[in-house]
Amino acid sequence: MKVLIFDSSTLINLIINGLEEILPLLKKESDIRFIVPASVRFETIKRPIQTKKYELGALKIKTLFDEGILESPSVIGVDEQQLEIESKRIMDDANKILWARGQPVHLIERGESSCLALYNMLRDNKRIDKMALAVDERTTRMLVEKPENLRKLMESKLHTRIDMKTVPEEFQDMVFIRSAEIVYIAYKKNLVNLKNGQVLDALLYASKFAGCSITIEEIEEMKKL
Repeated sequence: MKVLIFDSSTLINLIINGLEEILPLLKKESDIRFIVPASVRFETIKRPIQTKKYELGALKIKTLFDEGILESPSVIGVDEQQLEIESKRIMDDANKILWARGQPVHLIERGESSCLALYNMLRDNKRIDKMALAVDERTTRMLVEKPENLRKLMESKLHTRIDMKTVPEEFQDMVFIRSAEIVYIAYKKNLVNLKNGQVLDALLYASKFAGCSITIEEIEEMKKL
């Protein structure tokens, strides 16, 4: 079984660009489970559906749930109450790693922490062959992949010295994927119904401008693959 855990940032990016239609196709093509924690469902459906500006996007994501394309952690045997407990712990730990002027720097919210917690809970699941986190937001990925770079970035943003505590093992060795990689895979599998233009270029830059933290250099390199 392959599992992709969705954070709000990646789901919203696909919706903004009208690319939600690739998820059913990828699910069928790749035999993968798209798992979305409850806190992410709240951020992408329950809260925005009350706002006219975001109501349509929320309805699209809800439809993906109704059709079984997106699923809850419970469908693969995860105790969601325990996940909530672990999510809070992960969030508390993450938000005490960087310190400025004697105060902890707030890095992640409940949605991101629930994704990280779910990843940790599934690490030893023998039924899972491959697993990744779908996260477009830069801070969460840097916290796991390059915490020292995150410290330097926050120093630059906050214009003050940032001290870093030891990053717990629970934040290490996680695999990430962004909306840019998702649309790239869909394009390579001929699942994108667009023709007569620089389709891959358009897809990757659309992801970037909708919030995916990918550089122009990375995009140009992906186009050469």
